[in-house]
Amino acid sequence: MLLVESGGGLVEAGKSLRLSCAGSASGFVFENYAIGWFRQRPGKSVERVSCLSERGTEYRDSVKGRFTSTLNYAKDTVYLQMNNLKPDDTAVYHCRAYFNSWYCVNDYTYKGQGTQVTVSS
Repeated sequence: MLLVESGGGLVEAGKSLRLSCAGSASGFVFENYAIGWFRQRPGKSVERVSCLSERGTEYRDSVKGRFTSTLNYAKDTVYLQMNNLKPDDTAVYHCRAYFNSWYCVNDYTYKGQGTQVTVSS
C-alpha cells in the first residue's frame, strides 16, 4: 500500500496551498500512526517539515506559524495547510506514516511519492 499526496501546484509568494495525504488501500486509517510531512528542495537533502502524533505536532523552525498539519479522522486524511508561502518552500512534498510510534524518524511504514509545490517570487 502507498500513501497518496495531492494539492501541490504553482502559487505566488504569500499565497496558500493545502496538501492532502491518504492511504491508497480502501479502509486504511491513520489511527496508531505518527504522520510526517517531508520535503526535498532543489539541490537539498530531504528534510522533515512536521510530525503529527499522539504527542502533538512538531514543526521545523522555518515553517512554524505558517504551516499546520491536521488529521481528519472521518476522511482518514492528513492535511498540511501552508500559508504565507515563500520561494524557499519550493520542493517536492511527501508524507510518511510510522505505525505505533510517536516519532517520525528512521524506518517508516508507508510513504507517498510526493507532490510538487512551486512558489514564485
